[in-house]
Amino acid sequence: MTLPPSGAPLRDALLSPRSIPAEVRKRMSPDHFITVQPRQIPEREADGWVIDKRNKRSARMRKPKLHDVAFEDRVWAAFAKLNFTSLNKDRDFSLRFGNDAREAQHVDVFAADDEVVLIIICRSSETVRTGQFRKELETVQSQRPALLKEIKRDFPYHKVKFILATNNFGVTQQTAERIEQADVIHMDEDVIDYYIGLADHLGRAARYQLLGNLFHGTKIPNLDPEVVAIEAHMGGHKYYSFSIEPERLLKLAYILHRNKANSSLMPTYQRLIKKTRLKGVAQFVDDGGYFPNSLILSLDSVGRGLKFEPFPKHAGGTRAGVLHLPQTFRAAYVIDGQHRLYGYADSSRAATDLIPVIAFVNLERPDQVRLFMQINENQQAVPKNLRNTLNADLLYDSKDLREQIRALKLHIAQQLGEDKSSPLYGRIQIGENPKTALRCLTIDAISRGIDRGGFLGSFSKTEVKEVGTFYRGSNDATAGPLISYLTLGLAYLRDGLDTQFKLGSAEGGFVFINNGVESLIRILGDIAQHLTLVNSYNPRECAPQELFDAARRYMDPLISHLASLDSAQGLEFRQMYGSGAGTRYWRRLQQAINVACSDFLPPGLIEYLESEEKQFNDESRDMVAALGQFMKGDIRKRLEDEYGSTWRKDGVPRRIMIEAGKLAVEKNADLDADHELEAWDCLYIVDYRAIMTQSQDLWKRLFEKQYTRPGDEDKPGGWKARSDWLQRLNDLRNDVMHERTVTSEDHDFLVTLTTWLIKGQADNDL
Repeated sequence: MTLPPSGAPLRDALLSPRSIPAEVRKRMSPDHFITVQPRQIPEREADGWVIDKRNKRSARMRKPKLHDVAFEDRVWAAFAKLNFTSLNKDRDFSLRFGNDAREAQHVDVFAADDEVVLIIICRSSETVRTGQFRKELETVQSQRPALLKEIKRDFPYHKVKFILATNNFGVTQQTAERIEQADVIHMDEDVIDYYIGLADHLGRAARYQLLGNLFHGTKIPNLDPEVVAIEAHMGGHKYYSFSIEPERLLKLAYILHRNKANSSLMPTYQRLIKKTRLKGVAQFVDDGGYFPNSLILSLDSVGRGLKFEPFPKHAGGTRAGVLHLPQTFRAAYVIDGQHRLYGYADSSRAATDLIPVIAFVNLERPDQVRLFMQINENQQAVPKNLRNTLNADLLYDSKDLREQIRALKLHIAQQLGEDKSSPLYGRIQIGENPKTALRCLTIDAISRGIDRGGFLGSFSKTEVKEVGTFYRGSNDATAGPLISYLTLGLAYLRDGLDTQFKLGSAEGGFVFINNGVESLIRILGDIAQHLTLVNSYNPRECAPQELFDAARRYMDPLISHLASLDSAQGLEFRQMYGSGAGTRYWRRLQQAINVACSDFLPPGLIEYLESEEKQFNDESRDMVAALGQFMKGDIRKRLEDEYGSTWRKDGVPRRIMIEAGKLAVEKNADLDADHELEAWDCLYIVDYRAIMTQSQDLWKRLFEKQYTRPGDEDKPGGWKARSDWLQRLNDLRNDVMHERTVTSEDHDFLVTLTTWLIKGQADNDL
């Protein structure tokens, strides 16, 4: 245990500042490293170590850290990166809370700088679960006075905060309130990662974001609050125009990044600062550059001492005077200009330049979001995914019911992506997170599923036109139960389709993609409506768990159906494109449940199945035409390459060219000169087969590789049998041209041909 003798300075148990950079590199690594002699390697390998590098007389070995060690190290490194220069040396650090040497409390991370001391408790779980942290909070509350007394011996004028850092723990609202009541700050792994990323982007300036979060509303020492300002009004809002040194403003300012670190401050709207732009700003101003346009702020004046002393004279609706700014952390929210402001953090001119500011007073958060979006509409476009997450907050309390419901759908979609208890946690693209094979779902797709699933109903601007299965009269009353039901249902489907869930949108994945998840949500809505009509359940009153228990009977056959599909059938689902793709996917799932549960017959399913034949015909006609057009061009090119200018005479059987020539003459009689056909335009699919199979030699040299279907390489019947599929294609061509019914099996056959022959060739050309 790292504990100085009684009365010895606490600093004796802390790491030397010059040793911090090397320790950060060590702690940020996911592995432990050791250097051993060659004879020690077998023993270490038996204990899980692997060779990382061999030297002449030794070897460096590595071993993954346990999850709790890795997380604690990451927390330590986060605060080191945030320029806390007094940190515990190792994992054995403790603080006394009594006179007895044995009365000491272990501290996972101790971090201090010139103004602040942080006592950090770290808790990590290997898998996601819910935590209550009763013991940790009770310990802090009972030992706080004694621990503060011990800390104040070495850090007498410092502010002290206790932090609970957690990894893989969900926290209920009740636990969150208990943490707050204990005067403890909670940071989960997302928040820690945010501050690590922020420190990498901002350097020293990241500290201001942290202090604004930890000490919101507390006084900033030695801050000069006075600026000369002009008071005016715009758009019904009071604002002040003034100039101020960046160094002063940096202490007051706070940026509402869309991140878990700011989840309690919703709605938030800013994108994470780009490091390259910060460096460019610092270099620009150090080279004598300046920015003539104003930063846009919102000053929080409530209880902050904002005061304006006007000069005696004024003109029109404006007054000049001395503005006394708030002297507290997080008193000014940056709406526009974060790069300009934080770029000054590493500039030599931060204390001398004066930058122009437009500061609105107590601008409501939705108004801040609107202003941010208006500014960015004319500058750097706000990406659609970010607009969705902003609108989930911006429109939530709108007076227009249609906007409220839109915000509710977006809010539920966002919660399904951000709540650790959700099966879609980390799977949904939120804000500006990059797309991956697993994080492949869009908020739009989830929102569509909720909208089309009948959960909410339909609305005019001022009234409810039709009440959905889950709508309970307001957004707040509806969100919780609906999220719970969707979470239970999607988790059940995830567990039953584990292989598909692990694939996501990677090759072979066709369920947990946008069309798939939208359809699954719609199916959960169908089941809720069915249970309401047939079994008298009322989702607006009954518990989500009760409804889910009844719904499983209809989900089981759906899971069995999807799990039984082979790769070709899965590919058909995956390759449903276009505006009607989601509907086709959804109806297929309804049909799968109906086959096993005949009582499940959602509205419109019978009509859809009856019209599906026509739908198959239309799509099949298009695919037949595309396949014919492809072969027309491809076969001609192969013959031209082989025979040159005599390709028709040497490469096409005489009978075929004569018949095609007659047909061309007949058709051209009704066409103008600009649109006349040649004989090659008048061949049928069966003619293409005859050309390719004139001889075994010709087939092997020009056509075998391209026109042998995958899996037919060893087909019985010899080389000619490998072209049998062309006869079936020709028969299907005749069916669609004469409006005969195309079966689902024939449609699948055409999809397979199109995917293999046309799309496969396009991929090869790339």
